[in-house]
Amino acid sequence: MFEVVVITDKGANIERVRCTLRHCTIGKSRDNLVQIRGWRVAQVHCKVELTDKGLYVEDVSEGSGISVNGNKVPFYGPIRSSDVISIGSYDFRLGAVEDKQADSVNISPSDNKAQPQVTKVAADEDWSMQTFIGGALNEKAPEDRAGEIERQRMFMWRNRIHQEVLRMMDLKRTDVGAMDADELRQKVEALIDDALESMGGEIPDNIDVTELKTSVLNEAVGLGPLEELLADDEISEIMVNAFDDIYIEKNGKLMRSDIAFSSDAAVMSAIERIVSPLGRRIDESSPMVDARLPDGSRVNAIIPPLALRGPTLTIRKFSKKKLNAEDLMNFGTINQPMATFLQMAVEQHCNIIISGGTGSGKTTLLNIMSNFIPQTERIITVEDAAELKLVQPHVVSLESRPANLEGKGAIPIRDLVRNCLRMRPDRIVVGECRGGEALDMLTAMNTGHDGSLTTVHANTPRDVISRLEVMVMMAGMDLPARAIREQIASAVHVIVQQSRLADGSRKITHISEITGMEGNTVQLNDIFVYQQEGFDESGKVVGQFQPTGQVPQFYESLRSRGIKVDMSIFG
Repeated sequence: MFEVVVITDKGANIERVRCTLRHCTIGKSRDNLVQIRGWRVAQVHCKVELTDKGLYVEDVSEGSGISVNGNKVPFYGPIRSSDVISIGSYDFRLGAVEDKQADSVNISPSDNKAQPQVTKVAADEDWSMQTFIGGALNEKAPEDRAGEIERQRMFMWRNRIHQEVLRMMDLKRTDVGAMDADELRQKVEALIDDALESMGGEIPDNIDVTELKTSVLNEAVGLGPLEELLADDEISEIMVNAFDDIYIEKNGKLMRSDIAFSSDAAVMSAIERIVSPLGRRIDESSPMVDARLPDGSRVNAIIPPLALRGPTLTIRKFSKKKLNAEDLMNFGTINQPMATFLQMAVEQHCNIIISGGTGSGKTTLLNIMSNFIPQTERIITVEDAAELKLVQPHVVSLESRPANLEGKGAIPIRDLVRNCLRMRPDRIVVGECRGGEALDMLTAMNTGHDGSLTTVHANTPRDVISRLEVMVMMAGMDLPARAIREQIASAVHVIVQQSRLADGSRKITHISEITGMEGNTVQLNDIFVYQQEGFDESGKVVGQFQPTGQVPQFYESLRSRGIKVDMSIFG
């Protein structure tokens, strides 16, 4: 909520109009929140918008113009309490004020889009207002404040040039659909050059034109401001909550980014550029989609009417470097004995389930463990959105498909798992089991396809058993609970539990072996556990990986068959 203070007759008349929305318009038309008159006033003269950065005013008069502090501007913000906006013979001040319940009357504009309050005040009343930038800008250090203003200035000019490029494309009737990606990029780059040349005298000297051009180009034909975040190797996750509200995960910690899209339409354009090449769609009839970037990064998008604040985008970045077990040890995710055990388990065809919560690193660990599979074996991967990057030469990757516009043609993971049994696999790797495909996966593990790997969402190894049981029931088969548990006990050999701890670090907290059934209970035997001991001075989790002293059954079997194994890792 913000207030517009209208000053007329050189201060003799002052009115306050309170806007309860995040935007309003000023002009001659009755549909405006603030209606003013004059031959130099357009029907809709300017727009005022409240963002997380502060209040902004934009000239939409198509020629009449607005002035701020005596200077004619097309766009201005964040607005300070001392800024005076002039339109014709009217002056305005904008900002947030304390909610003083003065003598006021409610008036309703004809479009009923807002319920403003108009308050008459004396001309000599002290009505100075605080700067509205979330209350934060004035509290920042001078260098931080200067940087914030610089970013806002760049944001303003990027939006203006982007709108000019769109206008030029419309005037020239540019057929975007007939161009390939490279041709479109060259065309837009030329239009940006023309726009920069036409308004070159207006652009302030302290604006980096090269950076401005790159920013506009990314917004027009790339993923906009996300290009900068995607290029930062320290950022592992990007979360667009709204066009001007973007968070990132950096070094395991969530923080707010200072970049923003220009509008909801710009976010929608970025989403469509991601999903269209994959043959997927997103619209009101199908407002959710899972997709991937060319580098394998996982993407989820959800748009209105489901997302109330506008299009929402989440990108889990794919590491440009192929990680291995040594990298996990350097990160403190695992230690050498555990890595040795997992490598032996994969090489000896154990069926392994990796469990953990969202963002705990399950897919990364699955990718690393899949690379332990010998080069001579045929591997078939099944995923919702292809993310796994295996190094073996003989790999077949399958990806599920959503329904088309008619709601037909969907190919779920379960169908792909059943189909890959006919493709002569040595190993089956399923990106994640979420439903009925768990039954087909257990069936494959029990019918000669040892060495299969998959992931599930669960908080502990014991929870994995319950989750698998529920997912098998989702397959629609009327199986007794004991029969399902027997299938799990005979099919799964090892459960690897990975967790994301309070400091953002990821640890393998349990490596457990399923040893069979006792009554109606599946028996679990912990081989390795992570013991957390507290936090250090910097807030990092302190703990250690420990073997429990238990030797897994399959190691005893290997040793009895004369295969050399290192028993010291369990000591």
